[in-house]
Amino acid sequence: MTTTLEYTPTIDGAASHYDDLDQFYREIWGEHVHHGVWFTGKETDTEAAENLVKMVAELGRTGQNTDVCDIGCGYGATAKILAQRYGANVTGMTISSVQLAYAQANNNVPGKTTFMVRDWYENQLPDNRFDVVQTVESLEHMPDLPTFFRECYRVMKPGGRLVATAWMSCEHPDAWAKRHLIDAITRETQIAGVRPESEFRAATEAAGFVNYQFKDYAKQVKRTWPLCALRTVKGLFTKPHYRRFLFSSKNPNRIFALTLFRIWLAYELGVQRYGVFSADKV
Repeated sequence: MTTTLEYTPTIDGAASHYDDLDQFYREIWGEHVHHGVWFTGKETDTEAAENLVKMVAELGRTGQNTDVCDIGCGYGATAKILAQRYGANVTGMTISSVQLAYAQANNNVPGKTTFMVRDWYENQLPDNRFDVVQTVESLEHMPDLPTFFRECYRVMKPGGRLVATAWMSCEHPDAWAKRHLIDAITRETQIAGVRPESEFRAATEAAGFVNYQFKDYAKQVKRTWPLCALRTVKGLFTKPHYRRFLFSSKNPNRIFALTLFRIWLAYELGVQRYGVFSADKV
């Protein structure tokens, strides 16, 4: 009889995941550590990644001097686009000191972007500060969704807009899918969970938001994973530092190379969804 070890997500664990995999992430994904969206199937990976940024900006109605809080800003690539192309003022937050250093060195737009290392549950931001609060694939790291959205509501101006993209599971995964896909992905990627859309909707509305709207883009984004998995395989054959990292027991996060294939399978089986949703503060 096998026993599954209990996994408890922590901020430190998630930060170490991104810090340890820094070079790997940037070589496989580039500056945008999020899914791409293929509307036509002809987009390059960069164009697909920027499609998601454009979608978030349009849902947020982001424009000149819009004050945006970007929770889980990663390397700051989204913040830079919002500042340069849309004229927004962006406060980006990450839990990774490595990502912060990169964002400040490469994606800072003077007078328009501010980057900080900060735990969202202790964000220290003032009430009624932002026109838009957005989170691009950081909800996976949030163990307490009700508190997360209450904080979003608190720091948002009346009339403000919430925009989120998130990894999600189907509503009722079977026991095999839960154990070998959802739970395994959660553990191996150091996240808090891959949860069904109903949990996000309930927590968003309980925080006081209205006009909740949701769409699943799994079909448009799932190409991200075979692309990344095949790049990883190619790297194993062509880049010695890939082999040193992925085969060294000193690197606890090396398992993520295998998780790429697990996530790919989860999308193909319909177990994983990709949710994009928005809501308003009246």
